[in-house]
Amino acid sequence: MFDSATLFAYIAAATALVLIPGPGTAWIVAQTLNGGSRRGAQAAIGLETATLIHALAAGLGLSAVLATSAMAFDLLKYAGAAYLIWLGIKNWREPATAPPPTSGQEPAQPVAGSARSLYLRSVITGVLNPKVALFFLAFLPQFVAPERGWVPLQFLILGVLLSFIGLAHSLALSYLVGRFGRRASHPRFARWKQRLTGSVFIALGLRLAVQQRN
Repeated sequence: MFDSATLFAYIAAATALVLIPGPGTAWIVAQTLNGGSRRGAQAAIGLETATLIHALAAGLGLSAVLATSAMAFDLLKYAGAAYLIWLGIKNWREPATAPPPTSGQEPAQPVAGSARSLYLRSVITGVLNPKVALFFLAFLPQFVAPERGWVPLQFLILGVLLSFIGLAHSLALSYLVGRFGRRASHPRFARWKQRLTGSVFIALGLRLAVQQRN
């Protein structure tokens, strides 16, 4: 479906874009500081699921609504901003619980409910960012051609590639941040880390709220 030159150009461009720090990077760093590299990895998987949703939506033409309708863009933007700010306030208000000593080992695997909750929150965080939808609408069509086959399938394939690239970067990032986080796992840092996480969420929400369509 894609020739080698097109794939090479896309992978190079996607890799460069993934390496640019953004809200997703801040989200993963905050989650890793708050619960270790496994938690950061769970957040990364959720964000990359949102990437696939955006890619498929762009292929089906749904994201075009955001490009033409200011009301639709604003509704999604403010919903996403409110959700992030709510998460930040929640982190500030909840009492901090310091992790138990682990002798330098990886924090214990979170319970299934916690993992599912973080995954869903990460998916929602990614989906409720209209800027991501507009990015896909602007970026992916450069590598899509109707003569290559069904256009939504091409978008999905490109989205899968971008997700894998993004996931590899995010897993490496969460591992590195997790190593630092384990060294800073003393009980007196617990409240600081939780408030830092909450502040990041609030900052992301405010940043999303003031984004413009162009």
